[in-house]
Amino acid sequence: MNEDTIAAIATALGEGSIAVVRVSGPAAVDTVAKVFKSKQDLREVASHTVQYGWIIDPHNGNVLDEVLVTVMKGPRSFTAEDVVEVSTHGGIVAVKSVLELIVRHGARLAEPGEFTKRAFLNGRIDLSQAEAVIDLIRSKSDRAFQIARKQADGSLSKQIIPMRQKLIELLAHVEVNIDYPEHDVEDVTADLIRDHCGSALLQVQQLLNRANEGKILREGIMTVIVGRPNAGKSSLLNALARENKAIVTDIPGTTRDIVEESVSISGIPLRLLDTAGIRETSDKVEQIGVERSHGALNDADLILLVLNHHEPLHEDEKKLLEQLKDRPTIVVINKIDLPGELEISEVEQDYAKERIVYLSAKEGNGIEELEKAVSGLFFSGAVESDDITYVSNARHISLLHQTKCSLEDAINATYEGVPIDLIQIDIAASWESLGQILGDAAGDSLLDQIFSQFCLGK
Repeated sequence: MNEDTIAAIATALGEGSIAVVRVSGPAAVDTVAKVFKSKQDLREVASHTVQYGWIIDPHNGNVLDEVLVTVMKGPRSFTAEDVVEVSTHGGIVAVKSVLELIVRHGARLAEPGEFTKRAFLNGRIDLSQAEAVIDLIRSKSDRAFQIARKQADGSLSKQIIPMRQKLIELLAHVEVNIDYPEHDVEDVTADLIRDHCGSALLQVQQLLNRANEGKILREGIMTVIVGRPNAGKSSLLNALARENKAIVTDIPGTTRDIVEESVSISGIPLRLLDTAGIRETSDKVEQIGVERSHGALNDADLILLVLNHHEPLHEDEKKLLEQLKDRPTIVVINKIDLPGELEISEVEQDYAKERIVYLSAKEGNGIEELEKAVSGLFFSGAVESDDITYVSNARHISLLHQTKCSLEDAINATYEGVPIDLIQIDIAASWESLGQILGDAAGDSLLDQIFSQFCLGK
């Protein structure tokens, strides 16, 4: 347990109904009690209760604010220490003055992420759960939030811990066979190693199979909307955003720079980039916009190529269709509310039907079909399943790959006649890699790197 007591503002600074100062540590209750005036001494109240009163500077008797104080005594708190939360009026002045007073009376300012770090160091959560708190804060969609919440609740840990338990039992069995061969114990056979390691390998592979989808749900898909001027790109962005974010006119070349908007489609976060219409132009400003459009295409995770149903294919569009056919591209045939001049067969020769969507961005028809096409392109249909554990953290993915390699080496070694005591090295390595996901033997540099990403008060 930590010997010092920390404090920080736990809510975002700015106008609001309330703000919260969080205090944690062995002297949390005593420190706040020095500046809190109520009917009952804060040191004597029961845990998990709320007290009404005032924060008063004992040096001059000035009342700083009328507050509610929540007391949560360890280990039944987030940090597993005594925690006190002071709810002040919103804004900046009141909460800052309360924090400064608490610091003057024994607490120190917390470092970014220090409350969550203490929860980890005190055994309240493991490292994968701590990292999930960052994902909760940074969630870009409801689905991403739900996945982060599940991991914060221990969904990944619940898969890792049983795997490690089986591997440590196998290691113990190997040790007994090596050190005490004269004892009456079951021989560690190649089949036994293959069985235990194979079972763990299957689970690790299942987690890795979902890693790309997990990363998408965590970070979002950079989606570039591209096409000729007046194809309806800006109208499509507005339709997906459900509001008018981009200027829409009948004048070709209205969009000259990239317009960006974040949306959520079937729980998948998309970063939409509406680009300048691609065409040959003598307008220097528009030329810069077209160049930026081509640059955005190179970095895109998903491309929505918008074609005008009311016009025949232009040479620019034919070039784009050829250029993008091997990229993750959905062809959007827009303006289907107008008479058709577009020869669809020219599109279908290079694009499967599930990659072609017909809609009217202006009328809002066909948007649901586009959303289904996007989901189908990146997911196998299980994106809405609540019983799936997604791995999205790069550190976790790297450690799972290390685990996979060690398990495969152990299994392969049994077929090559490698002695059991050498195979034990690979089994132990896989056990250790899984443990690093949970934070076993995590060094200070790793912890500092992880928790420095948090905001103050978390």
